[in-house]
Amino acid sequence: MATMFDPSLSTSTMHRPSMLHDTPSMADSLPSIDFGFDDLRDRMARFTEKFDSFIAKGRMRVLEERNHFRINVAELQEDQRVKKKEMDVLAHKSSDHAQSVDKEAAETAEMHAAIASISKQRDARAQHRDRIRGEISSIRKQIAQRVSAQNQHAKDLDAQAQLNGPELDFWQTYLSMRIEGVGVADRLRFVFTHVDEKDWGREVWFELDTKERDYLVVTLKPKLDPEDVERCVEKLNEGRDLGPFLKGMRELFTQVVK
Repeated sequence: MATMFDPSLSTSTMHRPSMLHDTPSMADSLPSIDFGFDDLRDRMARFTEKFDSFIAKGRMRVLEERNHFRINVAELQEDQRVKKKEMDVLAHKSSDHAQSVDKEAAETAEMHAAIASISKQRDARAQHRDRIRGEISSIRKQIAQRVSAQNQHAKDLDAQAQLNGPELDFWQTYLSMRIEGVGVADRLRFVFTHVDEKDWGREVWFELDTKERDYLVVTLKPKLDPEDVERCVEKLNEGRDLGPFLKGMRELFTQVVK
């Protein structure tokens, strides 16, 4: 490294004995040289000041940027926290909505099942109603037919009664018989007397059911042979001749009493 030349130091060193004697030297007569150290020092001082100012400003800028970065990070964290909270709320709402949708779907399916069941019951009841209506219509037709047949039968009985009136009076007198009602529609009781030689007042009787076209003997007192009674009733239903039937029944009672 080069060493700066200092004239004062050189002069003092080289001519120390001369200076003791106050003897002027040749160096004293040399011209002084200005190397610009003061300007350099000023420039260095100004540079140092600018450099220190630059460092201070850089440091301040770094601090400001750091603070700004921290503020931005804090804001981002706050935004992230808010967004996370909003996402949690949305997730909760989405879960509630999904549950609501599932519940509504289940209720809808249940309602459709109930509607289908009700529709099925309605169809079954409609079929049952139509079947009942058909049966009612059929029964009404049967009733109408029976009523018509009974009316016709009643007319036939009235006509027969008008024709058999005198004959019936004869048979009642001839057979010692009377006719009674028994409190049941279409049923008559025929009572005979003078069948028991030991007791002319003894009564025997039978009940004749005339509800159907074919007559039927339902009750007797005393009991008779069923086959004999059936033969008499068959003849009555075939010929519709009441006189011979009553005569035949009296003969059966007379045989039993003997």
